[in-house]
Amino acid sequence: MPRSIATQARVARLEARLKRYRGRLEHARPVVAEGRLVRMVGLTLEAEGCQVSVGGRCRVVSLDDHEVEAEVVGFSGERTYLMPVGDVSGLTPGARVIPTRHARETLVGEALLGRVLDGSGRPLDGAGVPQCDDHVSLHGRPINPLAREPIHEPLDVGIRAINGLLTVGRGQRMGLFAGSGVGKSVLLGMMTRYTAADITVVGLIGERGREVNEFVQKILGPEGMARAVVVAVPADHPPLMRLHGAMLATSIAEYFRDKGHNVLLLMDSLTRFAQAQREISLAIGEPPATKGYTPSVFARLPQLVERAGNGDRGSGSITAFYTVLAEGDDTNDPISDAARAILDGHVVLSRRIADTGRYPAIDVEASVSRVMNDIVDPGHVQAARQFKQLYSQYQQNRDLISVGAYQKGSDPRVDEAIALFPRLERFLQQDLREAVNFKKSLRALEDLVSRRESAQAEKPVQQAAPAGRATSS
Repeated sequence: MPRSIATQARVARLEARLKRYRGRLEHARPVVAEGRLVRMVGLTLEAEGCQVSVGGRCRVVSLDDHEVEAEVVGFSGERTYLMPVGDVSGLTPGARVIPTRHARETLVGEALLGRVLDGSGRPLDGAGVPQCDDHVSLHGRPINPLAREPIHEPLDVGIRAINGLLTVGRGQRMGLFAGSGVGKSVLLGMMTRYTAADITVVGLIGERGREVNEFVQKILGPEGMARAVVVAVPADHPPLMRLHGAMLATSIAEYFRDKGHNVLLLMDSLTRFAQAQREISLAIGEPPATKGYTPSVFARLPQLVERAGNGDRGSGSITAFYTVLAEGDDTNDPISDAARAILDGHVVLSRRIADTGRYPAIDVEASVSRVMNDIVDPGHVQAARQFKQLYSQYQQNRDLISVGAYQKGSDPRVDEAIALFPRLERFLQQDLREAVNFKKSLRALEDLVSRRESAQAEKPVQQAAPAGRATSS
């Protein structure tokens, strides 16, 4: 009997010890298989011996303990392709490649308001690390298209031409198409200051570093920065950082949308995002498809753009404006053409119009808002259509008019367009420091159209008077 009790006590001690060991194993860090750096061409690192999934992070540590963070972008056989996040100078052959457990997530919260971040979420304004408790994935979460709140409310952007002729809906995705130096950044800044939104998220992706401080200090200013978050990744940063910058700006906008806020997302530019993806895909051997752009570029664009818009019913909205750089003023280049297909409308800025001194240089004939007819009343739609018809009539006969070849009275519609053209130009022109709200824009449009209708009503009376006098005599 005593022997049986001793055996039971020994078994109990062994079970307790095994339980402790199991607990330790559950919380133990898994064994990580390190690899080594075997090749580096351009910005592409090739490693052997490490097992890590595409999108995973690694630390590349050289013999002198110089460390670079990199992300897995592909693999072939036993080799893994990585793209560095930072500067690769100092790396040596045989450097250790250590997979990390960090997922591509970012910390988010109200503390981000008023801050300027880089593509990794680190502060650029020297104000310390933002104290945020929530975190979200850089890839966002998919939304059932049937669960999205429909676009049913116009958004006041403070630009008369857009409010009146290209009305934007809250939750719409619009593109700003323009060549270099035509004024897309200035127009973007005007919308930043004048758009009615709770929070503004600005992504400055792949642009000049000088523009970052200028945008923060001059365009946003202290008042604008109080309700804004800026993610800046200039052109001298690695392509992976430019991709992450665009994804980070979108993730921050998604976070505030899910909190019930109406967010304005400004991305400058979508073209630089596409070019960064092209650099990465070409570096790992993906064959080009159209003008040097690889198929993965055209897969990435909708993945980014579709994250904006209205959220689930009852949540907030993201109204997004993406600038698209038309290389050589060609609005039919591959990226411009792909962007038009996935956006809810586009505003085209014309160099010809900018050269005449009219700003913003919006080409109303080439621009369109695909949701305008659903969010404004029929009278507004009719007034905008009449405006475009008059403007188009003048532009079609512009060369004849400018050289004096057009004879007055040849076409009553052209005569009317010539008479009203100065008013049309005044409607489209707007000073940089002038904000025109939605009601004033609509009132100006209706006033212009009513003047046209009154002029048409007076024409028969003016023609009948001479005939009456001739009969009486």
